[in-house]
Amino acid sequence: MAFVQELVTQVDAVTGGNLARGEAMLVAQAHTLDAIFNRLALSASKVSMTNQYEMFMKLALRAQNQARMTWETLAAIKNPPQVSIVRQTNIAAGPQQVNNGPPCPPSQIGKRPNELLEVTHGERLDPGAAGAAGSSDTRLEAVGAVDGTEDARG
Repeated sequence: MAFVQELVTQVDAVTGGNLARGEAMLVAQAHTLDAIFNRLALSASKVSMTNQYEMFMKLALRAQNQARMTWETLAAIKNPPQVSIVRQTNIAAGPQQVNNGPPCPPSQIGKRPNELLEVTHGERLDPGAAGAAGSSDTRLEAVGAVDGTEDARG
């Protein structure tokens, strides 16, 4: 029960913003991993078999990497990254879609009418219907046959 009570105390401290215990734990882990790295590297220097040397060095470098990641975690806790919200500049070499406007509410996704398909009063466009003839250019006449060989330019 004492262990459970200590866990409850630590959880309450962390939820209250006190990360001192977690920071101390990470520092202890980083130093322990550094000691393991040094011990394994020393052991590697004392062996003469290549496969044993390789095994010790792999383990040593893994311990070194874990120590590095532990220190990075501690640094991130102590100095959290700044969050900045910026408008996006859209530079792309290919097709790209970026929506910088306000987000659409989830209830409206897929429910917006497409104005391009509507004409007036809800009548749909009929792509197969014949268009009405226009009289905007009355001087337009049919073009006769063109013989490309008579043209000197090609």
